[in-house]
Amino acid sequence: MSKSDRRIDIEEINGVTVARLLEKKILDEANIEALGQEMFALVEKDGRKKVILDFTHVEYLSSAALGKLITMHKKTATVKGKLVLCSIQKDILDVFKITQLNKVLTLCTDLDDALSKF
Repeated sequence: MSKSDRRIDIEEINGVTVARLLEKKILDEANIEALGQEMFALVEKDGRKKVILDFTHVEYLSSAALGKLITMHKKTATVKGKLVLCSIQKDILDVFKITQLNKVLTLCTDLDDALSKF
């Protein structure tokens, strides 16, 4: 997969995988599916257990994408790992609260806060 096709940018910080979501708008089915595959590969193929999803660049997130986040949460839990989300814009954070996902997923204000969860 070429760099231009990737939907996440990976960085390792103190043994924690930081996956920055690169898309501003995560709306259409094909995009959501590709993003899901990239996220799941972090756990399934790369064997990563400590994952932070950084939402700094994300402005819009469809409800269909929420399902991928729940699946990612389950995949990390299955390997006794941990998933933390950070830097979520207010509109998207409101959706997490309305859907009660803020009670299921670990949400942090910024990357430093997220790193402190490990």
